[in-house]
Amino acid sequence: MLELKHIKKYYQVGDSTTKALDDVSVSFRQREFVAILGPSGSGKTTMLNGIGGLDVYDSGDLIIKGKSTKDFKASDWDAYRNNSVGFIFQSYNIIGHLSILNNVEMGMTLSGVGNAEKKAKAIKALERVGLGPHMNKRPNQLSGGQMQRVAIARAIANDPEILLCDEPTGALDTETSVQIMDLIKELSAERLVIMVTHNPELAQQYANRIINFADGKIQHDSNPYEEVAADDNFALKKTKMTFWTALKLSFTNIKTKKGRTALTAFASSIGIIGIAVVLSLSNGFQKQIDKTQSNTLAQMPITISQTVTSQSTGTKDTTKTAKTGQIKAKTSQSDQATHTNKLTKSYLTYIKNLDPKLSKNVTYTYSTGMNLIRKVDGKVKTVSFSNQNSKNGNSASAAMASMTGVGTSVYPGGSQQQSFLKKHYTVINGSLPTKANEVVLITDRKRNTNINALKNLGFDVKSNQNLSYAKVVGTTIKLVNNNDYYQSLPTGNYLPNKLTTSLYQNSDNQTIKVVGILKAKNKDSENVLATGIAYSDQLSKNVISANKNSKIVKAQKKSDSNVMTGAKVDSDTKTSLVSYLGGSTTPASILIYPNSFKNKDKVLKYLDKYNKGKSKANKVIYTDLAGTVSTLTGGLMDAITYVLVAFAGISLVTSMIMIAIITYTSVLERTKEIGILKALGARKKDITRVFDAETTILGVASGCLGVLIAWGLTFPANAILSNITGLNNVAQLNPVHGLILIIISTVLTVLGGHVPARMAAKKDAATALRSE
Repeated sequence: MLELKHIKKYYQVGDSTTKALDDVSVSFRQREFVAILGPSGSGKTTMLNGIGGLDVYDSGDLIIKGKSTKDFKASDWDAYRNNSVGFIFQSYNIIGHLSILNNVEMGMTLSGVGNAEKKAKAIKALERVGLGPHMNKRPNQLSGGQMQRVAIARAIANDPEILLCDEPTGALDTETSVQIMDLIKELSAERLVIMVTHNPELAQQYANRIINFADGKIQHDSNPYEEVAADDNFALKKTKMTFWTALKLSFTNIKTKKGRTALTAFASSIGIIGIAVVLSLSNGFQKQIDKTQSNTLAQMPITISQTVTSQSTGTKDTTKTAKTGQIKAKTSQSDQATHTNKLTKSYLTYIKNLDPKLSKNVTYTYSTGMNLIRKVDGKVKTVSFSNQNSKNGNSASAAMASMTGVGTSVYPGGSQQQSFLKKHYTVINGSLPTKANEVVLITDRKRNTNINALKNLGFDVKSNQNLSYAKVVGTTIKLVNNNDYYQSLPTGNYLPNKLTTSLYQNSDNQTIKVVGILKAKNKDSENVLATGIAYSDQLSKNVISANKNSKIVKAQKKSDSNVMTGAKVDSDTKTSLVSYLGGSTTPASILIYPNSFKNKDKVLKYLDKYNKGKSKANKVIYTDLAGTVSTLTGGLMDAITYVLVAFAGISLVTSMIMIAIITYTSVLERTKEIGILKALGARKKDITRVFDAETTILGVASGCLGVLIAWGLTFPANAILSNITGLNNVAQLNPVHGLILIIISTVLTVLGGHVPARMAAKKDAATALRSE
């Protein structure tokens, strides 16, 4: 069954050579109890370890059931120890942090036996050695004899064909020794039992074959046996420990060291805490910055006007001094800087094609007037949406203010109007507008609004007078078309019609309604729209659509005089009058509100792209008032975050090194356990997997602890920042960041512990078993 042929095992120490096994040849029967006797240092334990595959011979051959082991790999020896050999050691070699049942199951766990079968076999083995009632106890709850019985149960649980006993009664009293030997004798009837002992009496009493060993050689064999040559009928069943099994084994070990594990996890989490706090503050501050940037851009949008002043200033004056007695005509610097933008249809289409991801809100303002009338105390009066001071709301100046659009507030129309208003304002009464003919009254944070806006709308109010919401919300104004509002004179001029009830009740009029009062959300929002009446640019577009073909517009286009006053006008003034009367679809200005400062730069590149290759006269120049702020703040928060994360990352590296040290310490502490696992057939990768699993648990624990502590720190941090800066809820830990940090912690911890884990896997099994 088992045969050793000319086995040699030498140890070299300096210049000295120790022959532990010196050309040993011996065969063993399938069922017998063999006792190997010899003094200490004779080589008998080396022979036992060689038979068990714990030590690999230098030369010769170990033949198992006709199969040579000369070509065995490390994994083959692991499988051999797991399935064919059971070890009983003098010092028991029980894993202290596992229960009795788990210790007995361990060999079967390594060979991949199913849970139900494994447990059944383990219970059967424990009951056979008389430990059925104690199977759920811990090793430290048992006597020496009971511990040795656990070792026997573990050795026979997987039903091996060979049982190797190394001084099995060396640490036991006489009575217990007899009990153990009786049990081993009983087992020898079923399998080959080879026992190493230095007790001749014990050998004579129980063994049916005694081999005397000395100086690495067999001196005498009481019952020699010669193996008959046979065909190879030995099959190896590979061991396989899953990572889940390794996790459970490591978790059980970690539970026995709760205090150290908690301290290790906390120390390892410091780097994670640092980075998590930095990211939470960075996240919160970035939101504050984004909010401020958004509000700043809302106050200072990119503006494209028909007439613009170039921002390039400080140009050196290169003109020569006029000659004596002469003066020289020169264009002023302001006139030189004035540029007229040609807002053509193609350019307007170019603006409409702007990526909405860069700017969702684009407002078009027009210089068209609105013919607004309202019934005030039963009388029809001219009103306007102007904020300009006017002593009489019915005066021509108020009408002109309405016509020019001076002092009004316009917001983007269409689908984006509500999101724009919600972003900066809170509805304090009424509702947000949903249609072009619905307008709102804007107030500051203290609910103050422009008195001129109220007066021009027909309200009789005095400075600091309070006005109820109900008097404003629901107010209706009639928008009259040019053909109904103006009457032509025989001279060809035009004048406004009389303000009659019939004009007010004209069915062609549009009804404009004040649907709500909006209050600025914060200080930055107060300057987004001027206080007073605000309306969407779609309302102006509707007015133009209704009036662009009106009689007065057609007359003004043909005439070189102001059709209302008869005064001669130049071409620029004529163009302006046509626009005032609603005859031009060209906007007076375009306001682009980028979504962020980064996107603002992309919008500017998009606008600059239009000007490439065009002459100066055909270029469209924009005004970027927020440019200076963008230069100062762009990328600042990112840079600060990167620096702080880099500093916090140093502590992560430190944690990684610390985990490596702790894992190395754990390897040293568990050297004997490593030897036990190898004796049970654990592969190198299984040992590595056990310690990798342990560092994985530590990594997840430290990552979760770090994220949890960092999240807890956001509450006092927010309280402190609120008191110091007035900013609320600044520290905000993004759950995604938390998850990423846990993953990073786990990966770094496993990397830090992997080298010591590999060191553990390379330990020699026999040497590891001898460690204390």
